[in-house]
Amino acid sequence: MRPNLILNLASILMLAVLTLAVAPAFAAETDPGAQKKKDIRKLLEVSGIYDQLDLMKNNLLNQYSMGFAGAYPKTPDAFWEEYYDLITQKDIDQLVEKIIPVYDRHMSHSVVRELIRMFETPFWVEWKNKMPAISREAGLVGSEWGQGLLQSDAFNASLKALMKKHDLEGLNK
Repeated sequence: MRPNLILNLASILMLAVLTLAVAPAFAAETDPGAQKKKDIRKLLEVSGIYDQLDLMKNNLLNQYSMGFAGAYPKTPDAFWEEYYDLITQKDIDQLVEKIIPVYDRHMSHSVVRELIRMFETPFWVEWKNKMPAISREAGLVGSEWGQGLLQSDAFNASLKALMKKHDLEGLNK
């Protein structure tokens, strides 16, 4: 009977060791919060939002570069080539980690999953692939429109009338 008792104790001990070793890994995979966060990352990818973060990075650097270029007009091209590498993929990943809780608070896991399914359809894949080019072109159209409007005689006449109405010249002597 003693050999059976030792065998049973050894089996129980081995089962306990296996449970302690496997449980944390299993818990991480089955934790609904962890799975939802993983699905949110996938949603950011399949929806094209992740790609838009790269455009946002470039827009941020472009805006900052305008002031920098004004302060340092004799900046060599080599500087600008390295300048656009100052914000790295690690920085984008940190932003994603900050965005995930926002999605987590505002969307149920089932909605996140449905959106993933929707964004994986051929219709949405085409939309996602074309949106960066559309956004760039529409942005250029908007910029040209804005510049043209601000330089127009009609806008400047209206601006001068508004300045006169509020006596900006007199207030700012």
